[in-house]
Amino acid sequence: MSVQATFAATLVDEWAHHGVTDAVICPGSRSTPLALALADRLQVHVRLDERSAGFYAVGLAGATGRPVVICTTSGTAAAELHAAVVESHYGCVPLIVCTADRPPELHGVGASQTIDQSGLFTTSTRWANEPGVPEASQSETWRPLAARSVAEALYGSQGPGPVHLNLAFREPLIGEPGPLPGHTEPALARPAPAAPTPHLWAPLSGRGLLIAGACPGLEPLHLMDFADQLGWPAMADPLSGCRVPGTIAAADALVRTNIERPDTIVLFGTPWLSKALSEYVVTASGEGARILRVDPWGRRIDPTGVVNELHHAPSSAFMRGALEHAQPAPAQWLTTWRDREDAAQKAIDSVLGDQLTEPQVARRVWLRAGAAGAAVFVSASMPMRDLEWFAPTLAEPPKTMANRGVNGIDGVVSSALGVAASGRRTFALLGDLAFLHDVSGLVNLRDDPCTFVVVDNGGGGIFSFLPQADALASEQFEMLFGTPPTTDVSRVADGFGLPVTDVATVAELNGALLQDPPAMVRVRVPGRAENVTLHNALNQAVRLAIA
Repeated sequence: MSVQATFAATLVDEWAHHGVTDAVICPGSRSTPLALALADRLQVHVRLDERSAGFYAVGLAGATGRPVVICTTSGTAAAELHAAVVESHYGCVPLIVCTADRPPELHGVGASQTIDQSGLFTTSTRWANEPGVPEASQSETWRPLAARSVAEALYGSQGPGPVHLNLAFREPLIGEPGPLPGHTEPALARPAPAAPTPHLWAPLSGRGLLIAGACPGLEPLHLMDFADQLGWPAMADPLSGCRVPGTIAAADALVRTNIERPDTIVLFGTPWLSKALSEYVVTASGEGARILRVDPWGRRIDPTGVVNELHHAPSSAFMRGALEHAQPAPAQWLTTWRDREDAAQKAIDSVLGDQLTEPQVARRVWLRAGAAGAAVFVSASMPMRDLEWFAPTLAEPPKTMANRGVNGIDGVVSSALGVAASGRRTFALLGDLAFLHDVSGLVNLRDDPCTFVVVDNGGGGIFSFLPQADALASEQFEMLFGTPPTTDVSRVADGFGLPVTDVATVAELNGALLQDPPAMVRVRVPGRAENVTLHNALNQAVRLAIA
């Protein structure tokens, strides 16, 4: 009987007892006891690259809402997880990160694959623990350790997030587990839910505006009922899951016009990417508007410094309390906004026409995913913005996810495959650079139901919208920011065994989105400068439509 094998089997048994179903394992020797236990009990996903494995776990945990275990060996393998742990921390995604380690006697003596892994992920974890080399005399602590790791990953005071268990193992690493210690904690220790706000500082009244970002627990029916009872328009980010008929989808274009500002703004969850919308809120605040942020975990999300009421409450509880003494706006306020939304969507449709452009691709992927009951995983930079700005309302919008914790383009391929590994048909919308950035995620590609829609505009499209594009000489801008790839994305995908369809028209794109996954659709769109011109034309068309 091996004490280490029994320890690892006990952890896994307790995790399974509390609903953990999946583990992502990277090959390595020092992690053998845990890897064998995970493979014996959970659904395992083997990834060669630890950085890719971390983001794969982020996608899988984000799709299921359950903690996913990550198992790696020691040394740089553990360090490779840092980017994904940071995303998990800021994106509120539950992970149980298990890094194998050498025993104390191998530290500080030049042993192979040995680094100081204490506090490896610094402040980016909800909780961290180093139980030491397993000893039979400590077996009563094993189940509580596993149970607490699940509780901290799901119910930390900052919301779900990563926990880190640094597990030291001695050779021999292979052995048979003995009898497992019995269950001592029948249920997870979890905090009481945040109490509903007993009363607002003042009743909601006058002309108001609701802005919904990604906010766990926010339901479309609740948001629309709240908006209708208040007589307020509701803007819904695709990530909110609430972009349904009646909401304002063309928010970015509308707030760029000379449109009046509300007396009160209620912000649910995380901010949009739209700088125009952010500036609109800031201007309204400067004119005396009341700005409320509602967050289930009470996070102080206020990058522009305008929030003057932070409500730590589930969105449903906040809405119930707010309606008790609310004074609805005049009916014309909501009617006017919805009329503007209709005019804006007609203007956008008119400008886009049947040309294959970046906003058009975002709209087509969104519509196809909605029709198929699929998920959309969208990359940072322009794909995410185009979806936020131009995706129309749908009666049943697709579940939409993104690595919005820190908004990087790292790990997009792996995260999308993680979402698909949950069994959900997935469309990954990303740019050519984001695809190449995480191409190692395609190693040992399986039959996960994921279609990658790669928008090929010859480089980093977002930078063409920034001051750098005008301030720098063309050659310098291209070298440092545009970074046009010299690698052909289609040939790369084909090399990994991913079927590729190149499209150049809307009709071809619509047909390609119907093919069975896994697949890649490479969409050739106009250049980055033309894309800036198109966005300006779209905003101008909306401006004229509601003038």
